[in-house]
Amino acid sequence: MGGKIFVVGFGPGSYEHITERARAAIQESDVIIGYNTYVDLIRGLLTNQDIVRTGMTEEVSRAQKAVQLAMDGKGVAVISSGDAGVYGMAGLVYEVLIERGWHPGDNPEIEVIPGISAINSCAALLGAPIMHDACTISLSDHLTPWEVIARRIEAAAAADFVIALYNPKSGRRTRQIVETQAILLKYRPPETPVGLVKSAYRDRQHVVRTNLGEMLTHDIGMLTTVIIGNASTFYYDDLMITPRGYQRKYTLDTEQQRLRPGERLRPENEPWSLNAMQGASGGNGQSGIHKDSASTGTQTPQGSTTSATPADAVTLPPRAWAEAALRCLTEGGPATSSTAFSPTAAPVRQVSILEVAVSPGVANKKFTAAQLTRLAELAGESGEIEYTTAHQLILRTQTDDANALVEALQAQGLTVLPVGDVIKVKACDFCDGEKYEGIAYAEEIAGRLAGLSVEKELRIGFNGCAMACYGAVNEDIGLVFRKGKFDIFLGGKTTGRNAAPGIRVAEGVPADEVPDLMERIVNRYRADAFPGERFHKFFQRVGEIEGFVHRDKPVTVVADSVCGQ
Repeated sequence: MGGKIFVVGFGPGSYEHITERARAAIQESDVIIGYNTYVDLIRGLLTNQDIVRTGMTEEVSRAQKAVQLAMDGKGVAVISSGDAGVYGMAGLVYEVLIERGWHPGDNPEIEVIPGISAINSCAALLGAPIMHDACTISLSDHLTPWEVIARRIEAAAAADFVIALYNPKSGRRTRQIVETQAILLKYRPPETPVGLVKSAYRDRQHVVRTNLGEMLTHDIGMLTTVIIGNASTFYYDDLMITPRGYQRKYTLDTEQQRLRPGERLRPENEPWSLNAMQGASGGNGQSGIHKDSASTGTQTPQGSTTSATPADAVTLPPRAWAEAALRCLTEGGPATSSTAFSPTAAPVRQVSILEVAVSPGVANKKFTAAQLTRLAELAGESGEIEYTTAHQLILRTQTDDANALVEALQAQGLTVLPVGDVIKVKACDFCDGEKYEGIAYAEEIAGRLAGLSVEKELRIGFNGCAMACYGAVNEDIGLVFRKGKFDIFLGGKTTGRNAAPGIRVAEGVPADEVPDLMERIVNRYRADAFPGERFHKFFQRVGEIEGFVHRDKPVTVVADSVCGQ
């Protein structure tokens, strides 16, 4: 009968992190082959299997012994901590088989059983440091020339990968970790978060949270995994966290812009993508925030900001990209100016996008020339200004100082509010101010409520007379001013097949009572709405708000008819 080799990754070593398949493979095997320490870690799973122990540097002999035993008909488990395919035994077993002319389907059968690699287990103890692109680099130069390892460190540092260092230091190899730190400091500040995890999930587990500048003051050995953050990694108390993106959107009520599911993939919401970059250069007719790669920090192979348009970059054949990358690694070494990984290259950094709604006021619909000029200046070449139906302009622009930019807008007499799922007060122009009696109430309501966060965007429509020409009655909440009093409409819906005006729940409410009343209605919605529940659905569900009772609207049946009949 044919034999079988199980190449087993058993994770960090704790029993609860060993998969069921790994347990079963160990128990099914006739022979267990592994490094002494690994055999000891799984001793509790062993029954009557034969044990073949070897030293740390005897990986090839382990693989050869496993192949020979399997060819003799044995079931053999070759064990590795972490994942057997990450600096483990899987590759060596296949190499030994290939030298013997083996092909898939021949004797012996091979099964590689994955386990939790150190980068994953150590990251879990630190928080969430590998949420963005990450790589692993072994500092052991027993099998890989140091100059190759150094180039890989240089490349990963320049590309701003989160880096996990395996085998960082031993009794004889002490310089490698020092050289690594020196390379990384060319690209990352000393304050960059670094996690040192020794013996993750084992009896002698030890976790240190430090930074790139001070990491060498701590004990680092062969059982330590070093995780080095990228430009956006930060500490929150004891948690080391890497955000999933380099761009943050600021609003005035929260630093993290909340995007609806249908908005997340729009080019303006991911301006770093190829679609947005092509759109900025006319590739697909859409406008992205970034008009050229200079605003995104894209680097040329010489390490400086490229002047080529994104469209030029996209059309470069994939083979040309690969050949250029190969030249960077093989010509001149990492420290020369002819490579992509020059220490003079601009560091990758997190881009902050401020996104705010701007208007000349609640009742005022007229921007001055000075205001528009200032808006354009603040947007800059890489920003954008979007007209909206809420009587506001949306300004999106890069900034490292959101507060200063908002103050600059306000200095021009502009109203600045958050965007997204917030309250918007949409008022008419009061016939260019001729019907001024209701303006003060519109401004007071806006001052109290505009910009507050809600589950779903909520619009308060405000009309200054009974003509209601601005369509206030169709908004979530409609207010119509008549001779010092208000008519109130709740639950309007402006879009969709069932679009309809709100229910008129009150007539002739004294004007000075309405701001407080609106505040109570909004607070009830903010407190009791389900996640993502729009106001008209909320009103229907709860049935009553501030004494106003929901009534079903009459159903209008529209019959399709032949044109002309």
